[in-house]
Amino acid sequence: MPNSIAVAASDKLLEAESRLLSKSLDLSFMSLRDPIKFVSQYDYLLLNTTEGLAIAKTGKGAPKPVYVDFTSGAVDHRRRFGGGKGQDIAKAVGLNKRANLSVLDATAGLGRDAFVLACLGCSVSLCERVGFVRAMLKDGLYRASFHSEVAEIAKRMQLLDTDITGIDSDEKFDVVYLDPMYPHTEKSSAAAKKEMAFFRDLVGKDEDADSLLPYAMALAEYRVVVKRPKGAPYLNNVEPTYQLEGKSGRFDIYVLKSLDSSE
Repeated sequence: MPNSIAVAASDKLLEAESRLLSKSLDLSFMSLRDPIKFVSQYDYLLLNTTEGLAIAKTGKGAPKPVYVDFTSGAVDHRRRFGGGKGQDIAKAVGLNKRANLSVLDATAGLGRDAFVLACLGCSVSLCERVGFVRAMLKDGLYRASFHSEVAEIAKRMQLLDTDITGIDSDEKFDVVYLDPMYPHTEKSSAAAKKEMAFFRDLVGKDEDADSLLPYAMALAEYRVVVKRPKGAPYLNNVEPTYQLEGKSGRFDIYVLKSLDSSE
C-alpha cells in the first residue's frame, strides 16, 4: 500500500502557492509550524521550497529531499561525460541510425532518461500519471529553462497533461520509450537507491505495466523500447525483436519499421 503524502511549504511566503498546489493534486496541506502533527500523520511531504519542489521523507534520520534537477549532480555529470550516442539508451532508441528522433517517454518518472535523450538531440514528449511526480517534473523543467547550459535542452522536452492512454492514436512518435516500475533488486548507487525507495513507497510498482505495450505499439512509427531489469519477464509476455544488455539491466527493442536499410 503506497504511503501517505501531503504538501508543505518551507517558507511562509510560499504557503498560498502551496495550498493551491495541494488542491490541484487532491492532497492535504500541512503547515510546518506544527511539525509534530505532520510527522505523525504523513510519511512524505511534497515540499515547496525556494529551490523548487522536492519529495521529502519525514521522521528521524530522514535522507535529504529529492528534487527534479537537470542542472547539477549526477544528471549534469551524465550530460557532460555520459558517452553521447555511444550510450546503450541511445543505441536502443536508434540514434546510431537516425538523428533528431521524436520520442514519447510514457513513464517519465524524474525525467532522467528523457533528459539524456533530449541532450542527444531528440524531441521528447513526457507522460507521468502520478500527480505529485508530474508537478516535480514541471518544476524541474521550469527551473532548467533559466539555466544557460541546459535551457536549449529543456526546450526539447514537453510535459504532456495526459498519460499514454489519453494520447490520440492518430498521433505518431518515431520511438515510444517505456520504463515501468518494477521491484528492482540489482545493486545501484546510494542516490539511485534513495530515489527508488521514495518511488516504491509512494507509487508502488506499475501493476498495469503489461497493458502499456499495446498503446506504445499503436503510437510508435519505428520502434518501442522497453527498459527492464535483468531477469525481468518480457513486457506483456511479448518477445522483442532484439535486446541490448547493459550492466544492470537491458533494453528490449520492438522494431515496427526500419530506421535504415541495415536493420
